[in-house]
Amino acid sequence: MTCETSLMSTFRKFAVIFLLLCCLLFGLNSTAQRPGTSRDQTTPAEADWETQQKLNAQKQLNEQRQRDIKNDTDKLLQLATELKQYVDKTDKNTLSLDVVKKADEIEKLAKAVKDKMKGQ
Repeated sequence: MTCETSLMSTFRKFAVIFLLLCCLLFGLNSTAQRPGTSRDQTTPAEADWETQQKLNAQKQLNEQRQRDIKNDTDKLLQLATELKQYVDKTDKNTLSLDVVKKADEIEKLAKAVKDKMKGQ
């Protein structure tokens, strides 16, 4: 699986989770209304429940982001090891195209890890 495929897969997972949570929260709010009550008036139990659901959703997203960072850093280690092996095989007058490609792949993955660590 390439880095771009992995990132797209991760993005899709986040998008699906986000959409499901939005549907759940908005759907429950619209069905929970009672005749004669205002939408702004929620019971303390409802407010606590909504807060707990938001915290759970955020926790799940953070756990997924942490798993993705771990997987990406494992991949970075593997790529760095491969790059070292390629460099060891070249001499002072030869620069292998594999070395350049591997270094570029490492750079892209490292930037993706950095952005995930920032929470972007």
